[in-house]
Amino acid sequence: MDFDTSFEPRHGEACQVSALVRRVTARNPGPFTFHGTNSYVVGDRSVVIIDPGPADADHVAALLAAVGRAPVAAILVTHTHRDHVDAVDALKRATGAPVIGAGPHRTARPLHLGEINPLDAAADLDYRPDRVLDDGAMETYDGFRLTVIATPGHTANHLSFAFESDVGESALFSGDHVMAWSTSIVAPPDGAMADYMASLDRLLERPTERVYWPGHGGPVIKVPEFLRGLRLHRLGRERSIVELVGRGVATIPELVAMMYQSTDKRLHGAAALSVLAHVEDLVARHELACAGAPALDQRYWRP
Repeated sequence: MDFDTSFEPRHGEACQVSALVRRVTARNPGPFTFHGTNSYVVGDRSVVIIDPGPADADHVAALLAAVGRAPVAAILVTHTHRDHVDAVDALKRATGAPVIGAGPHRTARPLHLGEINPLDAAADLDYRPDRVLDDGAMETYDGFRLTVIATPGHTANHLSFAFESDVGESALFSGDHVMAWSTSIVAPPDGAMADYMASLDRLLERPTERVYWPGHGGPVIKVPEFLRGLRLHRLGRERSIVELVGRGVATIPELVAMMYQSTDKRLHGAAALSVLAHVEDLVARHELACAGAPALDQRYWRP
């Protein structure tokens, strides 16, 4: 699958990406954040901020400069990874706006006996919104509307926001569910591959928005083709796992070594969690078997 890595972040600058949408990219680049986390200021006379970003004073200042004198009607959150929500408190203090959107962080499934969540540090376990938005809810603002679409998979509480303006703009703020530069990490127990695939299918069934504005990197364009490509990419990974296990590759570290030979080794830990997410789904569907609950150190076989 082809990804677009040509994004220019212009850190700290409010980039006008459409008539009513400005993007501010935080200076927190890394292997999982690309050039940094995107925050969005939506509206003109009155605005909302989508995903405040990391707790970085320069980023918060850039967002407040973008807002200017416009009242902030709400601070919306797609999900509770720290690079998206750690600036919530600072922005709420500065603007007085309510924090709405994703509910408190939760796992997609209970932890197995003795299991330790490797992603605890990545999530803000103290985040508590003023109001949780349910799937299908519509929030109406000055000149535009946002409709909530539950898109679990990357995290259990992940939301996307469909945007429609009075002047005919249409877009989807896709958080970390769909990004142009890379696939999303789906890592148990926070995320689940079955949920992720179902969320992709749900977006494919929608009247398609013209563009997706993601949590990292540039816009997703040619949306239906890109979504189908993501789906085929994941199904290809799944087929590779089943084929390799059938050839005697029995553990997830062995699968990662075979499947991700060209991938930066710094990302192999995340790749192992993504393979685990696929394996959990395959075991639930009885396409793979193991002696206990699926885990990174389990041995797998074809039933």
